[in-house]
Amino acid sequence: MGKKLYVGNLPYSADQQSLTEMFGEFGTVDSVNVITDRDTGQSKGFAFVEMTDDNEAQKAIEDLNGTNVGGRDIKVNEAKPRAPRDNRGGGGGGGGGGGFGGGRRDRW
Repeated sequence: MGKKLYVGNLPYSADQQSLTEMFGEFGTVDSVNVITDRDTGQSKGFAFVEMTDDNEAQKAIEDLNGTNVGGRDIKVNEAKPRAPRDNRGGGGGGGGGGGFGGGRRDRW
């Protein structure tokens, strides 16, 4: 089935290629998603790696968790399912006031 891994405490220089190579030593890497800041594009220091085989993913967790990469001890574990998000879509908002102090609307 495959397993999604969380990789945290990464150096900001870590990129998709370096993580693909690192995890590729343990098996087939399906995808790497380095999480970046929306405004600056800089890495936020964590990523998600999907591996095809559960056993290969488990071996990667065991061997890579706590290892030093770029001066930082990385964290590698199975990613937790994403929690459902509140509906934060547009909509709603308060009904506008009368404009001047919230009094009667027919003043003008």
